[in-house]
Amino acid sequence: MERAQDLRDPLKMVATRSQRVSIIIIILFHVVGLIGCSLPATDILFLKLVPWHLLLMTVVIVYNHHQLDGRFFLFALLIFVIGFTAELIGVHTGWLFGSYAYGETLGTQLFRIPLMIGVNWFLLIYSTGVLLQRSRIKNGIVRILAGAIILVLLDVLIEPMAIHFDYWHWADNHIPLKNYVCWFGLSALLLFLFDQFKFKPQSIVAPVLLIAQFVFFTGLELLN
Repeated sequence: MERAQDLRDPLKMVATRSQRVSIIIIILFHVVGLIGCSLPATDILFLKLVPWHLLLMTVVIVYNHHQLDGRFFLFALLIFVIGFTAELIGVHTGWLFGSYAYGETLGTQLFRIPLMIGVNWFLLIYSTGVLLQRSRIKNGIVRILAGAIILVLLDVLIEPMAIHFDYWHWADNHIPLKNYVCWFGLSALLLFLFDQFKFKPQSIVAPVLLIAQFVFFTGLELLN
């Protein structure tokens, strides 16, 4: 099973064969999903596939992590639990994010919170963390703040489409400023955790997933 090798070699920074296959899978499924969700004849079917899409992306990301060990799975579990707990507090109290409720699109729920939301937090934090890990930003605080800003910008793209496709809904159809402030704060906290695990340099696969998310939600905005 090929994994990321020594990323100091410029040729290996592009991608190994298995990483190229993973990148093709990411791009292909996002393109097909964008088309499927934008066509009235297929949008209902493709929305039912959203949880499976997230699971597939998780498999791709985990497969491409260099040096899979207990530390990596502990990190993934921590991000899942903290992300899920934050959403639990948000939905049931309104203290975080604002007054909102989840729809059916993200699949199976526990205490009215989709289990996939914890998975999604893992994908976003890991992908952003690896992107910044590969950047020239040396200062940890600057990396964390930059990553939190990136994720807030992504949330700005996600919110209108999330409402449109029944991911979640806001009270009075109003997205409060508090949502973006809390996204920034939670993202910064989780990216801080990513920094503390000090993973070895990772491949380009995870950053490609993050970019695909930006393109996907921008495309949905333009087509719907």
